Amino acid sequence: MAAIMIQGTCSDAGKSLVVAGLCRAFTDRGLRVRPFKPQNMSNNAAVTPGGGEIGRAQALQAQACRTEAHVDMNPILLKPQTDTGAQVVVRGKIRRNATAREYYTLKDDLLPVAIDSFERLKAHADLVVVEGAGSPAEVNLRHADIANMGFAVPTETPVILVGDIERGGVIASLLGTWHLLDAEERALVAGYVVNKFRGDVSLFDGGLARITQDTGLKSFGILPWFDGARRLPAEDALALGRYTSRAGRPIRIAVPIFSRVANFDDLDPLAAEPDVDLVMVPAGEALPGDADLVLLTGSKATRADLAFLFAQGWDIDIRAHLRRGGQVLGLCAGYQMLGHLVADPEGIEGRPGETRGLGLLDVETRLSGDKTLEAVTGTDIRSGLPVTGYEMHIGATRGPATASPLLRIGERCDGAVTADGLVAGCYLHGLFADDAFRHDYLNRLKSRAESGLRYEKQLDDTLDALAGHCAAHLDLDGIAAAAGVA
Repeated sequence: MAAIMIQGTCSDAGKSLVVAGLCRAFTDRGLRVRPFKPQNMSNNAAVTPGGGEIGRAQALQAQACRTEAHVDMNPILLKPQTDTGAQVVVRGKIRRNATAREYYTLKDDLLPVAIDSFERLKAHADLVVVEGAGSPAEVNLRHADIANMGFAVPTETPVILVGDIERGGVIASLLGTWHLLDAEERALVAGYVVNKFRGDVSLFDGGLARITQDTGLKSFGILPWFDGARRLPAEDALALGRYTSRAGRPIRIAVPIFSRVANFDDLDPLAAEPDVDLVMVPAGEALPGDADLVLLTGSKATRADLAFLFAQGWDIDIRAHLRRGGQVLGLCAGYQMLGHLVADPEGIEGRPGETRGLGLLDVETRLSGDKTLEAVTGTDIRSGLPVTGYEMHIGATRGPATASPLLRIGERCDGAVTADGLVAGCYLHGLFADDAFRHDYLNRLKSRAESGLRYEKQLDDTLDALAGHCAAHLDLDGIAAAAGVA
């Protein structure tokens, strides 16, 4: 069956977006399309219906294909826990922790897994659109590569290079990447795309001519800047800058940025609301004193980010916020941080030990056992409204405060709420994607008229717009031919 691989000349070149657009565009042509990324590095993950985890970008790309996400779509997922180490997730389940140097010794074990998943997808698809990671020009890592040419060569998958003109230097980036590839790798490159262009496309005619002159590669088109990208879940923390504060909006939500922030797509539905000012607070800055809500997100290293929170003085800001009558909500790791203690006796997230929490909920958390990975539906106890989402966490949170839970999920309860209702937490990711719950929650922060936002519909409409954008500016017939679509 047919396949094409999208590789970028740099990180954040727009590979994920291009893949999502191609997935929806070719699906709309009647093809059975599947996304695939052999190796992803991201703490923004999603739970598959089968109870595994993959990169959030591949879950979005599956949605673009109008199909369910599957662990084969991202068989190797690296979730950074420190500057030099990550959790290695293989086909949706934790395999081990590894330092960067240790990981680069695992190619012989992991590449066959990636190829096997790829072949399984190909067997049930007319076209597989593959996404690379980082850049194929990183020659210092070539020996251990399974994400770019290290995958394309053994599978003989044709490649399209994507260059980011927004950063500047796109001609040098494309030419430099081409010249750093060896002959076997160059033979697989079918052409290139210039991404994120602003202005008059004809002004780049000379650039196209020079790239073609030096490489002989075909241009599959110049893709103009797609403003709707901000409405789609991002792959990794490089995209945190897209959450820009919009002063003057009546509801203000402050989010301290953890060093290992995870699953921050929980924020997307809130950022999409026209009356919400989402304020992302970086290290070294105080939480704003006029916030209605302080929201503590997920983290891949709860204890380390608790220490980080205290080091920034955000604990002092949060207590001052509560004295002013503001509210605090913790999601997953953020929920764990609200308790008295987070204990990791087995060293699951780092060195074994215990870390003092904020003490705002009368609970304690112990990190142990298997990871919970489950898509769930439940009920918000206060409003009675349904909520949906997924759980992705290790360990359990227990204590007297859980007698006043936030949610009911089947026969069990989740989370905790203080008696005054100002502090709450739970393990459920994705709950703000439910329109009725989101409106009710925001209305409790500050009386408001319902905005009419239908978040999931907006997401799907944006994928449609992205597909139209790609169809208008890229040579889809040429891409299909390069992929080998019959």
